[in-house]
Amino acid sequence: MKQEVSNQYYLESAPMKKAIFHLSVPMMIGMSVGTVYNVINAYFIGLLHNTSMLTAITLGLPIFTVLMAFGNVFGVGGGTFVTRMAGENNTAKGKQIAGYTFYASIIAGLVIALLAMLAINPLTRLLGADAATFGYTKTYALTLFAGGFAVVLNFALEQLVRAEGASKESMYGIFISTALSLIFDPLFILILDWHVAGAALAMCLANLGSAVYYLYYLEKRSQNLRGFLKQFRISLQDQLEIYKVGISELLQCAFLIVSTLLLNNYSIQYGENVVAGFGVALRIVQIPEFLSMGLFLGLIPLFAFTYASKNRARLTSSMKYAFSYIAGISLVFVALVFAFRGPVLHLFSSDNSVIGMGTYILGAMLVSALFNGFTGLFMSIFQATGQGAQAAVVAVTQGVLYIPVIILLHHFFGLHGVIWSMTITEVITSLLGAILFIGFNRKLRKLGQEGNPQNAVPAPAGQV
Repeated sequence: MKQEVSNQYYLESAPMKKAIFHLSVPMMIGMSVGTVYNVINAYFIGLLHNTSMLTAITLGLPIFTVLMAFGNVFGVGGGTFVTRMAGENNTAKGKQIAGYTFYASIIAGLVIALLAMLAINPLTRLLGADAATFGYTKTYALTLFAGGFAVVLNFALEQLVRAEGASKESMYGIFISTALSLIFDPLFILILDWHVAGAALAMCLANLGSAVYYLYYLEKRSQNLRGFLKQFRISLQDQLEIYKVGISELLQCAFLIVSTLLLNNYSIQYGENVVAGFGVALRIVQIPEFLSMGLFLGLIPLFAFTYASKNRARLTSSMKYAFSYIAGISLVFVALVFAFRGPVLHLFSSDNSVIGMGTYILGAMLVSALFNGFTGLFMSIFQATGQGAQAAVVAVTQGVLYIPVIILLHHFFGLHGVIWSMTITEVITSLLGAILFIGFNRKLRKLGQEGNPQNAVPAPAGQV
């Protein structure tokens, strides 16, 4: 019980630096380990020295993105709702929301699998597979979709765990999935020789393992959500509240899929080495991006709790710290990744053409990573505070804008345009997010000035 009470303390009244350390550092560690998890299967596939297989799992990246996004629809929408209910001391409703999130995520995962299997051949072609990679890509996709419910459930439950500030437990779940992946990947890919099917199966089982842990925590140790599995029915209005916030995740994913498909289909025109180079660079650049992601994801419960409890001063303080830390992380780690990009690329491929192309692509993606953290922070603030429209606008812009950008840049600059299109889109989206945030921040200040003292609780001593 002591640990559970302390989680509430960090959301409610802990000094700000202490609260951020408790909420975000475990998430940053977890996301960093998660980066390793995401590159593990690419590493073991790379040991087979088969560029077609490496290309196939790169082409299959959108599948995991879709599954993760559906998990986050329920997890982010339901999780922020649960946190706001905690801020209003309405734990009974929080359990109902959590129960609905659990069951709906499983149903969604199974429906996705059924639909995907019925249309697997056109889906494989849509992913950008050519004659050389079609078989491997189809096998990878079928396996990943079959076990995809575990991915959806895992991401939904992780958000529920973080909803009450249990960042350490969220980190432990990521550790579990990473450890399982380190066991299953070499077993399935190298020893049993299941190659791409083994990579997909390992990913599903690793996600299932962490989902089981999260379920155990929520049912046995959670202060506010124990017994949530007995709840399922919620009102239509509450369902809409979940989807209003969570839909931004799906919109972002939908456009990310379109973006990835465009990228795959354009890059495959320049050879498998270009696609493989993109795949390797994407995984490496996740190091600074995931550190920033760990910071702002860890702070979502703090944003949601302080907003729901009308503690404007604490909310403002948390956002100021978040922006300064994101800037520091982005600059330092992007510089480090850029400095060691050569040796790191050699870990994934011995093909000089893949390494050369990957080095160039990685440079462009690191520029994008400088802005990506801020875009994610804007999205997190909007989601946590129930600003569904602003979150959706940022998500839609990030996807819609990329389509004309990559088409135009490819037309005028060829491969160079394809490589830099993502960077240009990210910069513009981040600037739009800043404009929307300025409007939201003005509304917060106005509410604090016009409301009574309860609407602008002063920060505790030592907090800022």
